[in-house]
Amino acid sequence: MNFIINILIALVAFLHLYFLYFEMFAWTTKGPKIFKNFPKDLFEPTKSMAANQGLYNGFLAAGLIWTFFISDLNWKDNVALFFLGCVVIAGIYGAATVSKKIFVIQGLPALITILLILFR
Repeated sequence: MNFIINILIALVAFLHLYFLYFEMFAWTTKGPKIFKNFPKDLFEPTKSMAANQGLYNGFLAAGLIWTFFISDLNWKDNVALFFLGCVVIAGIYGAATVSKKIFVIQGLPALITILLILFR
């Protein structure tokens, strides 16, 4: 079970590292291809806003990666639960305000990981 939990934590962390890259460095180049409903002329003016979001995603990834360096299982679980909970809340908010797909991609893997940690 610990192996599966670690794989899922790594997956969620990797996703947020990708979000960091995308929002901080590829917003104006890849953004129009991914967000087809967003007006193309708004990508450049929203570049700094997206970069700020990317930075927050990096903090979520850093917190999840931190869990791999914590040897005490209770402490590791608490840190993981905090950051995974932040991801779930972000996924719920994204689903409510932008697209339900955000929860599926971002929130669902984190929620599954939370449940596995709690019911280990």
